[in-house]
Amino acid sequence: MFDTRDAISTADSLTLAATARPRHDWTLDEIEALFALPFNDLLFHAQRVHRAHFDPNAVQVSTLLSIKTGACPEDCKYCPQSGHYNTGLSREKLLEIEKVVEQAEAAKAAGASRFCMGAAWKSPREKDLEAVLEMVRRVKALGLETCMTLGMVDGDQAGRLAEAGLDYYNHNLDTSPDYYGEIITTRTYADRLETLGHVRDAGMKVCSGGILGMGEAPRDRAALLQQLVRLEPHPESVPINMLVKVPGTPLEHVEDLDPIEFIRAIAVARILMPKSHVRLSAGREQMDDATQALAFLAGANSIFYGERLLTTANPQAQRDRALFARLGLHPESRQTCADDARMQAGVEAALARQTAAGAAARASELAYDAGA
Repeated sequence: MFDTRDAISTADSLTLAATARPRHDWTLDEIEALFALPFNDLLFHAQRVHRAHFDPNAVQVSTLLSIKTGACPEDCKYCPQSGHYNTGLSREKLLEIEKVVEQAEAAKAAGASRFCMGAAWKSPREKDLEAVLEMVRRVKALGLETCMTLGMVDGDQAGRLAEAGLDYYNHNLDTSPDYYGEIITTRTYADRLETLGHVRDAGMKVCSGGILGMGEAPRDRAALLQQLVRLEPHPESVPINMLVKVPGTPLEHVEDLDPIEFIRAIAVARILMPKSHVRLSAGREQMDDATQALAFLAGANSIFYGERLLTTANPQAQRDRALFARLGLHPESRQTCADDARMQAGVEAALARQTAAGAAARASELAYDAGA
């Protein structure tokens, strides 16, 4: 049992130095002490940290598109795209590049500043990676931030994605190391951490969070956040998902998570990772406006905007706009990425190579025609 006075002292110590360098050495006991705070105190401390680093009424808006759906070889028990379960989801091939660009243009017109693309792969194959790289280049050229989630990537793949101009790579840890084996058996926790290492080494920003309400214990939620905090630097984007229970998956009948416990996790994530965008992610379709308002009060400052998140429903844009108006929130202006100069150099280099290759092909065709 935690002493509430100790928990309050822990939070006071942090928020008094809210602008100090973020910590990576939080102990599990310290994190659990934050979870144990009275709800009002926890949200108060989370708000103080949030306001020290962000406009409290600005929300970063992203749109997520499934560019390849279904038949994933992983056995994640929450996922309707897993080939191990019968969820009635149709298998779809990788989308054509032009269709992806059209969706990105529509997302930008609707107010999104970041366009995220997800593919149901264990890891991308070479023949698919080339198309994905072109998607990144084309979407980046629209003036949008780009994000991909393609499963595990090695160092070479991460480097090529970065060179193409990819800003963020999403790869969630999902849950705690101890509970992970209850949810996924086809890849290890170490595999996930290794992919995040490759992403960071390539100079991209990290998008990594987890899913709550999968039957985990409260300590598992604290341990998940501890793993994220240990990443140096902290992930720039931290999606906190509420499980969407999909018929046909092993978790379709798991007990619902108390929404107050979900809000606590948002607030603790905000305190532990003060400079990260904390994303209110999957599960918003099942949340009423009051729960979402509490999430924003607790420090969530990023959402997915649009009708779907990969294969699950998401509040429609009109409902989001109405909620923003009621709460006095507004979309965050696109921030220049810290790595934009390097990313732009990579884009220019890639375009130069593409131009050179095109010129060489045309020269070859002309030479062939002349010979003919």
